[in-house]
Amino acid sequence: MTSAQPTEVNQPLDVLVVGAGISGLAIAHELAIAKNYRVLVAEAQDRVGGAITSNRNDEGYLWEEGPNSFQPAPELLRLAVQVGLKDELVLADGKLPRFVFLNGKLNALPMSPPTAIASKILTWGGKIRLALGALGFARPAMSGEESVDQFFSRLLGKQAVERLVAPFISGVYAGDPKRLSARAAFSKIFRLENGYGGLLSGAILTAKERKAQKLNDPNIPKVKSGELGSFRQGIKMLPEAIATKLRDQGTAVKQQWTLRSLEKQGEIYISQFDTPTGAETITSRSVVLTTPAYVSAKLLQDYLPAASQALSEIFYPTVACVVLAYPKSEFAYDMKGFGNLIPRTQGVRTLGTIWSSSLFAGRAPEGWQLLLNFIGGTLDPQLAKLSEAEIVQTVHQDLKKTILRPDTKAEPKAIAVHVWDKAIPQYEIGHLDRLATIEAELQKSQGLYVSANFIGGVSLGDCIKRGLQEADKIAAFLK
Repeated sequence: MTSAQPTEVNQPLDVLVVGAGISGLAIAHELAIAKNYRVLVAEAQDRVGGAITSNRNDEGYLWEEGPNSFQPAPELLRLAVQVGLKDELVLADGKLPRFVFLNGKLNALPMSPPTAIASKILTWGGKIRLALGALGFARPAMSGEESVDQFFSRLLGKQAVERLVAPFISGVYAGDPKRLSARAAFSKIFRLENGYGGLLSGAILTAKERKAQKLNDPNIPKVKSGELGSFRQGIKMLPEAIATKLRDQGTAVKQQWTLRSLEKQGEIYISQFDTPTGAETITSRSVVLTTPAYVSAKLLQDYLPAASQALSEIFYPTVACVVLAYPKSEFAYDMKGFGNLIPRTQGVRTLGTIWSSSLFAGRAPEGWQLLLNFIGGTLDPQLAKLSEAEIVQTVHQDLKKTILRPDTKAEPKAIAVHVWDKAIPQYEIGHLDRLATIEAELQKSQGLYVSANFIGGVSLGDCIKRGLQEADKIAAFLK
């Protein structure tokens, strides 16, 4: 293969990172800064951050169109401190209630045993069934892989699945509980039952183990239980700060570089890119793909066809993030909370709403409430056929049923509508088998790695933790 332009470096790089989302940037930071390898990051978009999309307008609104907050995991906090964001971290009060919309009104999720007893989300029969399941009184699993619906119905009962589990799945995956794999999508909870004999006993024992293993790092901000995090100017501050530090330390972070082909000659990978200045060829000792599964599938179609096929089977539904604002006077509630989720049985199309300006200061002008609404997902493929105006009106009508005053005459201030054609990877039945196939195929090509949010969890903290683990594997290979 020949190059239309000179190679970026005279000698092969140690690592080529394809994709500048949080996974790719975490890997690049660990390898280039902490381990001193020669790294290049190539991103097809004209910005870094992947799905992280923070925006601000002249009216004083600050909003997210992708991930809207994060659990402050130690790996994420440590990385934020390393790139200079310690003082930019903002935390939402962990005591703020979360709500489920049920039978025409919001119901606060119980946050303690007394509130669980008083809660009207479940009937008394549903509460007893959930309590018995949590204590370990549940029938054994049937043979074969359980769906999320089967797993939690067996453990906690059908009512708990309908009113608690399914809305949570809508909020995290926008998925179908009957298609998602319990072992893949809820691996931690799955291990509680299988490794500790019950959810409650497992939660207590694993909490003690985590406390015993916890390291006191004075540089990492202290956080309280239940708190969610962001940054003063939005989550995009994290990927932008990582990219800035990489560049300052001499690591190239290229934007609008689209990988067109990948092959291996001897021990060296040869990667062909389309760039704003023409074709570029990069040679490297290793390559890590941090792109979505459907992108990685195309890149590996000729090189590792079995891995490509497994990657192409990972489903991504269409989800829209609809950012709306209303005067605070138009709400039926005081709007002190994280937000609300909506079971699919309630005749409301919107999956859930984050009360963004209730969580973090400075997200809306005085007197206004900013809402991040999510609609679509696996169970609503027809969303893709709606126009943006139709999506806004659909969400507006849903909000009138859920949290706005029913008699409100206010029209929504539409801040943004972002339709993610392929939003969140679905950990459906067979997902772990697909990942095993991908891993086995990668073993045929030493020095080639895949790390993205379709492996090991979709949250930002999961992506960073997995990226650091992948960086250790790459460093071991390079040695």
